[in-house]
Amino acid sequence: MKKTSPEPREEDKIPPPVPTENSSDEAEATEEDLVASLQSDLDRFRDLALRTQADFENYKKRAARERDEGIKYANRSLLERLVPIVDNFELGLSAAREEGKHSPIYSGMSMVLKQLTDFLADNGLQPIDAVGKQFDPNLHEAIGHEPSDEVPEGRVIRQTRRGYRLKDRLLRPAAVVVSSGRVGSNDE
Repeated sequence: MKKTSPEPREEDKIPPPVPTENSSDEAEATEEDLVASLQSDLDRFRDLALRTQADFENYKKRAARERDEGIKYANRSLLERLVPIVDNFELGLSAAREEGKHSPIYSGMSMVLKQLTDFLADNGLQPIDAVGKQFDPNLHEAIGHEPSDEVPEGRVIRQTRRGYRLKDRLLRPAAVVVSSGRVGSNDE
């Protein structure tokens, strides 16, 4: 037996909307709102894409700069460990000089020191000459002050340990004694 669906009742039937002049205005307004909404979304996503692209370009530049800097200063730890050896070698050379500048030990040590300093210079290590220069806390480490009639106040009298730069960065500051001016001028 075939079942048939009951006829909808009269009160359940919804009449179709009757077009009026206001409904076409509402449809136009809705379309305009939709277009405006889509345009604002498009603008927002375009802006997001441009910002993301700029961020990525900045990241690539920063990564390249960090990579180049890593390569440029890769030998830093090795050179930091070699500098005290150079210091001790120079001390040994001064002791050999006392034996006589014409001794074979002094000549041999002088040649080895020259080779070592040339090697370090080829790798970007530059000594800091401080004696007679104005004290610079970026390059020098003051280990003391002494009065001096010959050296003006604020200038380096002597260097007790040589400082070094690695290319454009400070590797080790020079340990220096700084002039405090004329003898007796500080008592006034």
